[in-house]
Amino acid sequence: MCGITGTSWTTRDKNISPSVLKRMTDVISHRGPDDSGGYHSDLTAKSFLFSDENTLSDFKPTSEIGAALGHRRLSIIDLGTGHQPLSNEDGSIWIAFNGEIYNYQELRKELMQQGHQFKTESDTEVIVHLYEEQGTACVERLRGMFALAIWDERRQRLFLARDRIGQKPLFYREQAGSLSFASELKSLLQMPDASRTVDPRAIDLFLAYQYVPHPWSILKGYQKLPPAHRAIYEQGQLRIERYWTPPYQNPESNPEFPFQTPQQWSEALRDRLTESVKIRMRSDVPLGAFLSGGIDSTIIAGLMQSMSDRPVHTFSIGFPVKQFDERTYAREAAKKLGTDHHEYVVEPEALEMLPRLAWHYDEPFADSSAIPTMYLSQVTRQEVTVALSGDGGDELFAGYDRYKAVALSQWFDRLPTVIKKTMTASIWQKLPASVEQKSFRRRVKRFLAGLAVPPERRYLKWVGIFDTERRLEMYSSEFREQLGNFDTDEFLLDAYQLCPDRDFVTRTTAADVLSYLPCDILTKVDIASMAHSLECRSPFLDHHVAELAAAMPLNLKMNKGRGKQILTDTFSDLLPESIQTRKKMGFGVPLNNWFRNELKPLLFDVLLDQRAIDRQIFNPAMVEQLISEHLNLQWDHSARLWSLLVLEMWFQTFIDPASLPDHFPESVLT
Repeated sequence: MCGITGTSWTTRDKNISPSVLKRMTDVISHRGPDDSGGYHSDLTAKSFLFSDENTLSDFKPTSEIGAALGHRRLSIIDLGTGHQPLSNEDGSIWIAFNGEIYNYQELRKELMQQGHQFKTESDTEVIVHLYEEQGTACVERLRGMFALAIWDERRQRLFLARDRIGQKPLFYREQAGSLSFASELKSLLQMPDASRTVDPRAIDLFLAYQYVPHPWSILKGYQKLPPAHRAIYEQGQLRIERYWTPPYQNPESNPEFPFQTPQQWSEALRDRLTESVKIRMRSDVPLGAFLSGGIDSTIIAGLMQSMSDRPVHTFSIGFPVKQFDERTYAREAAKKLGTDHHEYVVEPEALEMLPRLAWHYDEPFADSSAIPTMYLSQVTRQEVTVALSGDGGDELFAGYDRYKAVALSQWFDRLPTVIKKTMTASIWQKLPASVEQKSFRRRVKRFLAGLAVPPERRYLKWVGIFDTERRLEMYSSEFREQLGNFDTDEFLLDAYQLCPDRDFVTRTTAADVLSYLPCDILTKVDIASMAHSLECRSPFLDHHVAELAAAMPLNLKMNKGRGKQILTDTFSDLLPESIQTRKKMGFGVPLNNWFRNELKPLLFDVLLDQRAIDRQIFNPAMVEQLISEHLNLQWDHSARLWSLLVLEMWFQTFIDPASLPDHFPESVLT
């Protein structure tokens, strides 16, 4: 697991020096603390260590077309010889790679039979030789998580690619005469001509989704390569194309899935997920598993233990607030599976964590579960370097409670118009608001409030933070003018088009696989784990497993209102009875309590600070009203207040300073 960065230029004035490349690489050193190196097409010794002062100081750009690649390494496979950037035999193809290729041993054998010679045992070198054979189509053979950059000197082509589901991030910036890329946005901001102009549309998207979705970035001129896409930059022209689509549409005509009975689907699921876990246990360093006590993480830990000759290290964290504490279930799972369980109790220090989140996430990111994920990654890294997780199980197998609401709303849509108007126009408004984050009344009120809009837009109203009406009320008139007719819903509406002929619940899970999973869940886990130099692997996200789930009939996933039914049935031997029947808890923190206690001063000191007001994004009176309603127990605005706080902290970290530090600034809040 690593961090990559670099640039390709087609005009000499866009050529960057090795010292600039070093700055771009150093700022993501947390992603790879074990090694660092660079490649520069203008140097005689094209591959170099950043510790070589002569290389960094004595440099004169010469080429009109060329490339520079930077790499930070977290050593997992081939600890001794896997230094990057890495080349083929004659040095005509160079790669900087972030991720893991789980089928690299099988590909290596195939390539050796074709005459390729290897100088390392790494998965990275396999990609180089596979590119020699198959060009940009090589990514279609890769099984794993990855973001990669290949410089093809003969063709003078820069090739970028990102894995199918979106586990590994890749930002890029296209200018006249160059294309730059990096694992994290802060790396691109180290370039001498880096602009930091905020995109108003990105703020609007963030407040709708709690993240900035691909291909947008919070800053104008910067973008994210979407999952399952590759980019080819050649002769100053950038071409981006999709290379994989999950097969949700027309599964009955797909010869890969000839299954007729629930048992056949179950057997196929057991085989594919078991094999996915097996190949993810390939490692030259210690590995373990996250274990929350939920269905997904327990299955993954159980499969690991079944293939291990010693107790697997498992990790969970707990909180003093009972409704957010899953340790009891994690203990039950560990006892049944026979793992070596590590349990930690943390009292999240939001004041300490806020600036750390702002710096590491690069963009405003308001999923508050990033806090416990950060803590879990920190304590896990004390024991192991690699951890397997259950991420993806909810989206692929209909595990979220909101999918029950989606199913119920289909019944509502069939009701007579008069009844629907009564329910949407009066009943929900008469329900008293709840100030409890996880209360049933709050969920019912939110459900009824969304029934008045079309199904696709209704879903965003349920899962979003600020709906369109509330955002427009919050914005200043100047900011509304900048947005024009921009429609944040279009991102989710596009995702819904993946399988228009399937039932609406399946369409919704598919939309989440394309949007919420990569933009929220996987972004959260990648940044939190890499902040602590921990590699996180997700067996559910193997594309063989994802393809099976995409083709699976809904009645196998959701049965009598219960999601993930086929997971529970297929892996019942690994799941304690209490975990099979428990309600989904989620991985969160008690924001509503925080804002009425330890975070209360921040609401006034940060959100109503003159710096925030001067940005002219929000109407200060509306911000003050949100704060007042929350503190006076009129409404639970905790998620909205957290989003505003995260946004302002991002501004203070990335926009207000004249320059960016090359490591986490400990004094952001002082």
